[in-house]
Amino acid sequence: MKLDLNTMGEIAKLTRGQKLAEATRLIQKTLRGKELPPSHGDSEEQRTQEKPSRFRRPLAEVVNTLLRAKRDLEDLRAPSPKRRKEVIVPDGASFFSGSFACPAGSREYRLYVPSNSARPQRPMLVMLHGCKQDPVDFALGTRMNAVAEQQKLVVLYPAQPVAANPMGCWNWFNPEDQVRDSGEPAILAGMTRQIIRTQDIDEQRVFVAGLSAGGAMAVVMGATYPDLYAGLGVHSGLPYQAANDIVTALAAMRGDANRNLNNRGRRRIPTILFHGDADLTVHPSNAEGLFRSQVQPGDSTQVELAADRTYTRKITRDLNGMLCMEHWLVHNGKHAWSGGSNDGSFTDTKGPNASHEMVRFFLEAVHDRIARPENYDP
Repeated sequence: MKLDLNTMGEIAKLTRGQKLAEATRLIQKTLRGKELPPSHGDSEEQRTQEKPSRFRRPLAEVVNTLLRAKRDLEDLRAPSPKRRKEVIVPDGASFFSGSFACPAGSREYRLYVPSNSARPQRPMLVMLHGCKQDPVDFALGTRMNAVAEQQKLVVLYPAQPVAANPMGCWNWFNPEDQVRDSGEPAILAGMTRQIIRTQDIDEQRVFVAGLSAGGAMAVVMGATYPDLYAGLGVHSGLPYQAANDIVTALAAMRGDANRNLNNRGRRRIPTILFHGDADLTVHPSNAEGLFRSQVQPGDSTQVELAADRTYTRKITRDLNGMLCMEHWLVHNGKHAWSGGSNDGSFTDTKGPNASHEMVRFFLEAVHDRIARPENYDP
């Protein structure tokens, strides 16, 4: 069985209160999936001592991880939800609600459709919100609808309900939610395909991006459906398969993820990364690890430091000069969408405009591939 967030919080509470025996038994019960009856002939201390081999990982490691998770959980729970503004759309545009269901499950969504355009088929961006957010909050905070209106881009905002995760996080760390045609990837891919059909979307220009847990899930979607998404945007996210349960997820967020991650055997799609170097919730080494995992022999990388020293950008092209990756390290940036609006949560009004730069990157990268298909070797 897995340690869900509610159980983990209870264990951390018991441990902080020095009730180690009770915390130990709760961990044992959860990991084994059954209650452990007390042995009346043993002392309490003896009853809580078990062989380490019966755990998936040493008990001390689990307890220490939970203790260090206290700050991480507090960061994710803040800021508290506030009274938000209405999403205002220009004349001719719409921002409506919908739902999608398939054998893997169902999810609601919000969809932004820009005002009329002479363009026969429009590009589309799937935006995956972070923990404690929802589609409206995410749209307000990122101001992605304004960029979409300028570029005539349809934006799909899937919603993660608390029934699927107590904090509204996408379950990027669950093994069943890290593979094609299973769990949340199957739902999100199915939803994407439905919008492609109903909104006359250009199938060569469908992109996916997200923040934090949403960024990590966007990575999952890029890894499992590279035939569906032509570009990937990750803000304050984590590499593919950096964790396989909640304990390893918290370790990965601290920067303790497997540093041997690579892109072997998986099709590479254009990827743009944003991360603050002062992020205390998801360590910036996760973006660097994801960047390194995508680099291939023959790539060339140019490094640019902003004139005002607010960010450093790495631009990577392949042997044919095709744009492959951009890595934006926002100096003094925290766990927040760079260049966002205070109307939403987890935003930083300062710094480069992540929404603008992501869409610019997507359209530039896919243009190269459409214009020069003979030079594209995924």
